[in-house]
Amino acid sequence: MGTMISVVLPVYNEAENLGVLVERLRTALERFAGDGFEVVFVDDGSTDASPEMLDALAARDPRLKAIHLSRNFGHQAALQAGLDAAAGDAVVTMDADLQDPPEVLASLVGKWREGYDVVYAVRRKRKEGLAKRVAYAAFYRSLRAVAEIDVPLDAGDFCLLDRRVVDALGTLGERGRFLRGLRSWVGFRQVGIEYEREARYAGAPKYGVRKLVRLALSGYVGFSSMPLRLAAWLGFLAAGAGFLIALWTALTRIFNVPSPRGWASTMAAILFVGGVQLVMLGVLGEYLGRVYDEVRRRPLYIVRSRVGFDEGAAAAPAGRVERRGRG
Repeated sequence: MGTMISVVLPVYNEAENLGVLVERLRTALERFAGDGFEVVFVDDGSTDASPEMLDALAARDPRLKAIHLSRNFGHQAALQAGLDAAAGDAVVTMDADLQDPPEVLASLVGKWREGYDVVYAVRRKRKEGLAKRVAYAAFYRSLRAVAEIDVPLDAGDFCLLDRRVVDALGTLGERGRFLRGLRSWVGFRQVGIEYEREARYAGAPKYGVRKLVRLALSGYVGFSSMPLRLAAWLGFLAAGAGFLIALWTALTRIFNVPSPRGWASTMAAILFVGGVQLVMLGVLGEYLGRVYDEVRRRPLYIVRSRVGFDEGAAAAPAGRVERRGRG
């Protein structure tokens, strides 16, 4: 049996992009995969015409499939839903707004056929606003500085994963998912290729500041205990500052050295120590909240319906025994 390539795309209100996206995807995939591919769209609770468009696309082309989630579970959960359903020997994850060019797929698959298990796309240039470019650059570099794993710089969710990597990711049951970090954590042979990230083809960005901050927190909290260690360091700093102030006060009294008196220094010390305590309580609360999420064991996502899938195959267990060549 030949090699199968799966492409997974989360979709949230992308009706303006789907027509052009599908045409470019089909053209790019047919060039190097023939008919040996599938495209799995995961509708993440869209409120526009996206669900109907996906159903119509799946009805016309059996290589196109759609999963409809029961509500909006978020980008990372939708990605995992697609990974769980994908049947390919290699699975590509990418966005549906055409910022990830389908024409790069050939390069990803080429590296996979050379023997790499993970091929991630590194953004050489982003066609976005200055503030967003600076924020992303700061996030990736700060995460790499504190993370306990090697997280590639400027590499998002656009990547190719070998079937072994997909199955390994499926065994990780955590709900606060940060797939680009989990991708690094599972290991295997990994390589990056550079590409130029395009501007959004149409429509407004679906990732606002709130969602970006939440994703960043998943990266920091999920792959580093540095914020918790920071509590101890700030505690030592505050205690040291308090000790030095007390020592200075005692020495000025012993040697009768004139010194300013007033409430300003006292208030500064109180506000500093109080601020440190509140910040670290917030950090502890973030970790505790994620532990609470994990303990409840709620599913990462709920599927409302599936279109274009063989339901017998859909009920099969996630693990695989059969391995096909990379062809």
